[in-house]
Amino acid sequence: MKIDLTETTSSKINQALVSARRAAGSPAVGMVLTLVVVTDEENAYDALKAAGDSSREHPSRIIAVIKRASRSPRSRRDARLDAEVRVGSDSGSGETIVLRLHGELANHAQSVVLPLLLPDAPVVVWWPEGAPEDPAKDPLGALAQRRITDAYSAEHPSAELAVRAQSYTPGDTDLSWTRITPWRSMLAAALDQKPVEVVSATVEGESENPSCELLAMWLADRLNVPVERTQSQGPGLTAVRMQTKGGTIVLDRPDGSLATLSMEGQPNRAVALKRRETAELLAEELRRLDPDNTYASAVKFGVDRLAGTAESGPAEPAKPATAGTAAAAPAAAKKTAAKKAASK
Repeated sequence: MKIDLTETTSSKINQALVSARRAAGSPAVGMVLTLVVVTDEENAYDALKAAGDSSREHPSRIIAVIKRASRSPRSRRDARLDAEVRVGSDSGSGETIVLRLHGELANHAQSVVLPLLLPDAPVVVWWPEGAPEDPAKDPLGALAQRRITDAYSAEHPSAELAVRAQSYTPGDTDLSWTRITPWRSMLAAALDQKPVEVVSATVEGESENPSCELLAMWLADRLNVPVERTQSQGPGLTAVRMQTKGGTIVLDRPDGSLATLSMEGQPNRAVALKRRETAELLAEELRRLDPDNTYASAVKFGVDRLAGTAESGPAEPAKPATAGTAAAAPAAAKKTAAKKAASK
């Protein structure tokens, strides 16, 4: 069931929700969270479809915020709120409210969203693209316990990861991190099967792919070994090689679907590592509402501290580090500070 509201208010939207639930024969609210999707008209359809699909696992009230601020100074004063309410089969397993904010109202989206949040339920804000530099300080992000961004949608993903590291606040996460969950699971399981000391590692994937960068940073952070970042034609992340004192462990996925796990002294094994849809990634993130400390540690490690960094495109590339740069960087910084102090 769909209800269109023009030049409306948050109060009228809530009334429309109650009427729609009664008409659909489901007056009770059985939703577990509020998912706020901040997007634009161009990406609204795909974002709402992904959010609706994820709501089948996590019944939620989905609030799509589409800002349509006018370029004309005069029309900016003509603040207007248009809304579309969807309940039942048109909204997955929950409710969907599509808000279109016109004029000056686009700068005060939080005042419109706040009365529409489910009472006593967690709030998650997702930016499919165009995320703010500091999601926690964004007016909408300040309402949420979890804030989801996607560095892959940025023009320069590696630079975007640096922004995410600088502004990280407990509760932040990124879908580029979620994409490598199966890879991290397989690599950890491989080391559990063969507990050997890792000497170095190589991560191979597309240039400027933030998931590849995050996986390399995770390995360098957790194993405390030099990790080289090399390029391939993709799709996405294609291979991880870990040099150990007991031989090489290789997880190779050349086609974006099926991978091969190779370990010294064991037969090769086929592993399903299919590239997942956005709805699956979003559903995974909604399973946990506590801070992801592993992500925080990995993203703060820094792209420029890897043993070899892939080209970062038009943006100013991070300076490639040599093997052991991660360990030498703090000492070098202290020496530089000492020299400056002596000169003063």
